[in-house]
Amino acid sequence: MTCCHPAAPQPQGTDAFPHPLDPLGAEEITTARRILQEAGKVTPTTRFPMVLLEEPERHTAAAHRPGDPVVRRLRVTLHDTATGASAEAVVDTGAGLLLSYRELDPATEGQPQVMFEEYVLVDALVKADPAWCKAMAERGIEDTSLAVCAPLAAGGLVLDRPGRRLLRCLTWLRCDATDNAWAHPVGGLVADVDVTERTVVRIVDTGPVPVPAECGRYEAEFTGPRRTDLRPLEITQSQGPSFQLDGPQLTWLNWSFRIDFNAREGLVLHQITHRDGDRERSVLHRASLAEMAVAYGESEESRNWVAFLDAGEYSLGRNANALRLGCDCLGEIRYLDAVLADEAGDPLTLPNAICIHEEDHGLLWKHTDVFNDMAVESRRARRLVVSYIATVGNYDYGFYWYFHQDGTIAFEAKSTGMVQTAAIEPGTGSPHGTEVAPGLLAPYHQHLFCVRLDMAVDGLHNTVEEIDVVPVPAGPDNPQGNAFTTRTTVIADSADGGRLADPTTGRRWRILNPASRNRMGQPVAYTLVPQPGPVLLARPGSPVARRMAYGTKHLWVTRHRADRRYPAGEYPNQHPGDGGLPQWTTGGESLENTELTVWHTFGPTHLPRLEEWPVMPVEPTGFTLKPTGFFDRNPALDLPRETPGGHCAP
Repeated sequence: MTCCHPAAPQPQGTDAFPHPLDPLGAEEITTARRILQEAGKVTPTTRFPMVLLEEPERHTAAAHRPGDPVVRRLRVTLHDTATGASAEAVVDTGAGLLLSYRELDPATEGQPQVMFEEYVLVDALVKADPAWCKAMAERGIEDTSLAVCAPLAAGGLVLDRPGRRLLRCLTWLRCDATDNAWAHPVGGLVADVDVTERTVVRIVDTGPVPVPAECGRYEAEFTGPRRTDLRPLEITQSQGPSFQLDGPQLTWLNWSFRIDFNAREGLVLHQITHRDGDRERSVLHRASLAEMAVAYGESEESRNWVAFLDAGEYSLGRNANALRLGCDCLGEIRYLDAVLADEAGDPLTLPNAICIHEEDHGLLWKHTDVFNDMAVESRRARRLVVSYIATVGNYDYGFYWYFHQDGTIAFEAKSTGMVQTAAIEPGTGSPHGTEVAPGLLAPYHQHLFCVRLDMAVDGLHNTVEEIDVVPVPAGPDNPQGNAFTTRTTVIADSADGGRLADPTTGRRWRILNPASRNRMGQPVAYTLVPQPGPVLLARPGSPVARRMAYGTKHLWVTRHRADRRYPAGEYPNQHPGDGGLPQWTTGGESLENTELTVWHTFGPTHLPRLEEWPVMPVEPTGFTLKPTGFFDRNPALDLPRETPGGHCAP
């Protein structure tokens, strides 16, 4: 098998009933739409911005056994494009019942996610607007056929009345239909569009700025001769990979978990366990990237509102790429498709949405015994990778869950694609960005990823401790001044659930099970080790800070509840702010020895470089979850020596 030849498809399971955490199927989506239509909730102008599995409670999922009947419920968001009314429904697809239906108040609850059809609508509306055409003409642009009117989430914009469904539109130009539009921003011009009324309701024009003329092509035919000194790199596994798939259930060495994919979060992993001898031990009930903010730092009126929530506003999973062998993934690959609902409420298959493979990860452990004739033992590290890639506007993001042989779990987000651009007077520079080409500004911004970790460390009842490494005060306990120790702070109440990382103390967070002890009598645990960067830099009380409040802390700990799904709230699109985590951490809920969700915020504060134009090399960020007394010794001692002809052959 070669790196560019897909392996045979895996069986899809044989149970008479699905598992309660199985991904959505096409038949379920069709049934949900039919139930709503028969209930009189669907008209020709009804759209389905989001259709998601209403996941069962942890205890229900944990108690499921193969062959048990399963209740499958879908949570459906509906939006009427003619009236602007939105609603949320829950349907039981097995029983054929509409269980609940309520209308949403967009003024207080926010709007459903931006829909693909609105991109086309906004582009047409803006290009037909006389005021926009006049502003373009004043900039010397008479032919607008190659203009790109990019509809963007409106953030906290209200205008004359709350509840309007609005999008804000910036403009870029192209030299021809294949040109890189991000190289030619039209400065100082914003069009605000009411997509229900189908009108441009306001033009913001702060004055013409020269449109950058230099093209930003990055394709091979535009970037000079190809280098010839790169030799082939072939990755093969002649006996196939070491993991097995049974439908969405994956097992690899001692790891086992279920794979899911939804339109909002993208990749979701359920019921992550690790086999320890003859025991299957739980680590996480659920893990996902629940939200990601991209907040820009410009002060100029036409761009000081630019800040996006890519999951809650743009449906991160719906923007997934169809992955390609040898390009996005390398090795002995297994792909999984994802089935989502389109905006008409019909099933839509995203091919090759999820990539699964193994990869070499360097040295796992080694020792040379200087007291035993320099005897050497070593093992190579291998990790399992489960990933997908999404493109949201100018940026492309790769999301990777890593499972290691020593019991470690890691997550990495890789940002690439295009930096967003603005126009400035050539050579003038800006305190809020980097001029990457003449007159082309790449603004400073932050990527604030937030993972949702429903912890289950050896069971569902856990406690979180904050661990700092601190010097011991001078005195009898530290006569030479060299001693240091750890300081432990129990996160006991929901009021204390928001925490900041501190690299000066090596701060990390230990999630333990007080009822489960290792052979040394200590609680078993996993430790979240962050890669800390700045939290949200927008000023407290600003519209951005209110809508992206989760980004003000590196860690949040909340009592688990089924309706606490997303860190910025259910409907962050045009939400007034302070939804989600700020509401769940007001105090009064015990966080000790109970069912917990840990929310971790991380990501780069991006100061663009010239080397990131016209296309950006990958910028990785992430965190690790390390077993800490979870095992009684190194769990990777059972790995075989490398075979002759392998890595360690004499």
